[in-house]
Amino acid sequence: MNRIYWLASYPKSGNTWARTFLTNYLIDGEAPADINRLRGGPIASARDVFDRWAGVEASDLPAAEIANLRPDVYRQMARHIEHPLYIKVHDACTQNSEGLKLFPVDVTGGVLYIIRNPLDVAVSFAHHGGRTLQQTVEVLCNPEGVVPELSDRPAAQLPQSLLSWSGHVRSWVDRSGMRVTVVRFEDMLARPESSFESVVRALDLEFDSRRRDRALAFSRFEALQDQELRAGFRERHMGADALFFREGRAGAWRLDLGAEMAARILSTQGEIMRRFGYMDARGEPVF
Repeated sequence: MNRIYWLASYPKSGNTWARTFLTNYLIDGEAPADINRLRGGPIASARDVFDRWAGVEASDLPAAEIANLRPDVYRQMARHIEHPLYIKVHDACTQNSEGLKLFPVDVTGGVLYIIRNPLDVAVSFAHHGGRTLQQTVEVLCNPEGVVPELSDRPAAQLPQSLLSWSGHVRSWVDRSGMRVTVVRFEDMLARPESSFESVVRALDLEFDSRRRDRALAFSRFEALQDQELRAGFRERHMGADALFFREGRAGAWRLDLGAEMAARILSTQGEIMRRFGYMDARGEPVF
């Protein structure tokens, strides 16, 4: 049995960028990998993945029963793969009604957890989901945050418990019971060589600096944006009001996020922001 490596993050924190790098690193080709054929997909919450491996359609089950079956879905996947599997996940690492982790430790090789300044996450997530900034900040600060919102029609993804931004971080970093490597989005921007070396080692891949540098060159934000403009990106939310690869920089929140909404995030998420270097000792944002 091979192992699953979880590529975990709160939405819009750099997960897709890391997957683009990983795909280019694994392929080690002469041209950039197709952004519509990335490793690490489909996402762990994909409805069709659940339906295939559970042997029953999620649309026929209540949410609690879906959550109870998900650990065994991933165990089934691990039993049938012939190579390590890299799976993107935005769910928080929570327990189901049977007291079991959604993401079972026994089939896990490791976790790459990508973290990003929640002030920037709020702006990027709002554009991605077609929500207002106010609505997005409320989701980010809600201890019971869930996406996608419940509707009468089944979505392509199963409901995902995000918790709050801080709760999401804690669920993986402190409570998952797994080997977790944390990489900050801001370090991926400022110190790409060392940050993406950490990505490679977190996934137990043999590190090669030449391959890393080539994969980094093929994963530049401008190159990804150019691909999306030319061919589209199938992971872009239908309600999005901007490109998926929109800006890719730190500190953009200062132009878009009002003082009141920023203060709400700082006051409710400050403990974890300070722990990971997003807030200084005076309570001021760092980035």
